[in-house]
Amino acid sequence: MAGVLRALLPRRCPGCEAQLGREAGLCLACRAALRPRVETHSPLSSRPAPHLVTLGAYGGRTRRAVRALKFGGARDLAGALGGALAGGVPAGWQVGAVVPVPLHPGRERQRGFNQSELLGQALGAALGVPCVPALRRTRATAQQARLHAGQRGANLAGAFAVDARRLPPGPVLLLDDVLTTGSTLLACRDALHAAGVGPVYFAVVAR
Repeated sequence: MAGVLRALLPRRCPGCEAQLGREAGLCLACRAALRPRVETHSPLSSRPAPHLVTLGAYGGRTRRAVRALKFGGARDLAGALGGALAGGVPAGWQVGAVVPVPLHPGRERQRGFNQSELLGQALGAALGVPCVPALRRTRATAQQARLHAGQRGANLAGAFAVDARRLPPGPVLLLDDVLTTGSTLLACRDALHAAGVGPVYFAVVAR
């Protein structure tokens, strides 16, 4: 029924503006262009080693898709993007759970959802592991994109708490939509490590 309704409603693909037809989120051409890769160099690791799965640079169709999910409420995109990310997660990481980066409750109420949690649910389902919102923000923080690099770490210091009891033992995959300086993901990783959780790997739609 959902596919029939999608076919009847004229909708454009957020990635390329083509008609979506029965497809959910992205058209077949844009889905085929989502190619996950494992990164060995990023601000998230002090040494070159496989630690990050991404769909590529924050530009073009990937940027448009992220913005449509985050600001346009196009929740169908989470399935396409999260499912594509799952295809790049190495089996050797032995990930036991996906942990989404949390929004502050006030911001989540304003937006109506946490895009990272939607992505995490799709990613976890594709991997066959739970998406566990074990992290929470303990205070509101300024938007990272509006701060200078030197201010971002201080902005996030002590901003996250972990309920480690909710997580299975072993490695977890920490997920956010976009990686810029890495300050948010590193603050979340540090909170997880302080709670005895690890190893921690990372996944982002774009960087």
